[in-house]
Amino acid sequence: MRRLGYDRFAAQGGDWGAAITTAIAMAAPPECIGVHLNMPLVFPEESDFADLTPAEARTVERMQYYQEHDSGYAKLQGTRPQTIGYGLADSPVAQAAWIYEKFQAWTDNRGVPENALTRDEMLDVISLYWLTNSGASSARLYWESANAFQARQLDLPVGVSIFAEEIFRPSRRWAERSYPRLMHWNELDAGGHFAAFEQPALFVAELRACFGAMPR
Repeated sequence: MRRLGYDRFAAQGGDWGAAITTAIAMAAPPECIGVHLNMPLVFPEESDFADLTPAEARTVERMQYYQEHDSGYAKLQGTRPQTIGYGLADSPVAQAAWIYEKFQAWTDNRGVPENALTRDEMLDVISLYWLTNSGASSARLYWESANAFQARQLDLPVGVSIFAEEIFRPSRRWAERSYPRLMHWNELDAGGHFAAFEQPALFVAELRACFGAMPR
């Protein structure tokens, strides 16, 4: 950012972007006024399970469902990325299926991916991976950075937006342990894991509300 000429900036991320944004926040350069996360990397502690709220109990159920039924891609990419990589590099159908399934599973779509994103929008993303032959290299990130998805203590202003159909919807009290300077928290009624793609106007409104409240 310094090389680009910016003396103040904020960072935003979800999923792997949340891990990267968290790393920026941990470095805490003086130019960074704060961060916004739409999939915060915070988790319940063992003591939390004795008094879960109904919403927290649903989150734990979603976590269990993800681990048992929805995390096969991550286990394969995190342990044998090159194995799946050959298929992703060799077959456009394999590449399309590998990504399209996540649009089906992780968007706010009532069972039909096209309710959340147009077919052309999904094909744009799939084509980007195929035409750049980056399916295998992107899969390797799961193996190379296996410890990235851990709770970290952040000591700068943080904002969080929890979209309706996010994979993991942590509670505010879990977040406050890791983010003592939590300045924005909002739980929304629409959007899924690909919030910026699915609900761009809502996503931008969240960023403006978050960063607008942060001291400059």
